[in-house]
Amino acid sequence: MDEAARTAWWESLPDGIREEIDGHVLKDSLLGAVRVITAIGLVPHGIGLDTAQLIVNDRYLHHGDRIARTPESPLDLESLAYRAAGCTGRVVAIEAVWDGDTVHDWFVVLLAVTADPAGEVHLATVHRSTAKRYLGEDLENHSRHPEAVAAERAGSALAAHLSLPFHFASPATPNDEAPRWQP
Repeated sequence: MDEAARTAWWESLPDGIREEIDGHVLKDSLLGAVRVITAIGLVPHGIGLDTAQLIVNDRYLHHGDRIARTPESPLDLESLAYRAAGCTGRVVAIEAVWDGDTVHDWFVVLLAVTADPAGEVHLATVHRSTAKRYLGEDLENHSRHPEAVAAERAGSALAAHLSLPFHFASPATPNDEAPRWQP
């Protein structure tokens, strides 16, 4: 569906549906907006995931700076150490794991692995935009995914600061089924 067809389809929607979709966009809920579009457009208009994402992108461009963007996770050592200090349980390792979704593609999650009680605590999510901000000009000096480079750099610095092991089972290739850290 080209841009003109997407615009015509958008303008054919009832005001209530347009307001619902724009409500999701304005609170930076891309997936919520895509869900509404596919729910109302798939059967009668053949609008699948790809076209729904294009329509939502059109709405993001339309609203621009009015969107309440989801804040990016801080990757500086002081912020990560502060988050780790707030963990329930004793932190025994810092781990980086791949995850992904239809909105962000692949990203890396930094976790504090705890004991007493055993578990994991989310410290940061490293999306491509977060990695670009963190790596700055050094972004171009790596052949691996910037998300992995940034997560490895921030996670290993935190682990060293806390005198803990750092584990990243698949730093070169996205793999959400890579082996997890074991004590």
